[in-house]
Amino acid sequence: ATLNIVLNLILSMKNSYWALKLVGIIVIVFIIQSILKPTFTEIFMLKSSDVLLRPWILITSIFLHANFAHLLLNGFGLALFGSILENYIGSKRFLLLFFSAGIFSSFISSFFYDAALGASGAIFGVLGTLTYLKPTMTIWLNFMPLPLWLASIYWTIENIIGILVPGTIANLAHLSGLGFGLLFGFLIKRKQNKILQKKSNNKPLITK
Repeated sequence: ATLNIVLNLILSMKNSYWALKLVGIIVIVFIIQSILKPTFTEIFMLKSSDVLLRPWILITSIFLHANFAHLLLNGFGLALFGSILENYIGSKRFLLLFFSAGIFSSFISSFFYDAALGASGAIFGVLGTLTYLKPTMTIWLNFMPLPLWLASIYWTIENIIGILVPGTIANLAHLSGLGFGLLFGFLIKRKQNKILQKKSNNKPLITK
């Protein structure tokens, strides 16, 4: 009970910098992977044949990465876009999105890939929500400034091509995370609009 009180108190803050904390956790896990390889990775990565027996790998696989480049790319994306989104929607919603999108993308991946690991699905969930809430936000993609909505279209096309030309990237995890994030953003926006509408309806009439 005490732990729940402390956790709720932490999450009640507007921004508890969980995007950066998650990056820190992922880095620590990667160090452990490097020390205990390959046993540690094998135990906690997503294996489609083991999901029913060990469903927790849908979560643990999110925090594992294949190599330093994989870690660097995901860590940068999570730190940058995650921090922006967390500051906008709050830590509680951000954590809900991160884990929900990550688990959903892992679940989808289990039907198409024998094994997978990485936080990409969760990060694409972050990108999807940010795209829905701040579509005109400018980002740099391939050294070009683009609105986020256009960048998301580019990533979608890129991952569809990746499905047609199979490689070592779980493109379906990216797309499922992005789709989940867009839906999450839609739900947040709808709730915000309802609150604004309610406030507008409750405004007192001004007479003269």
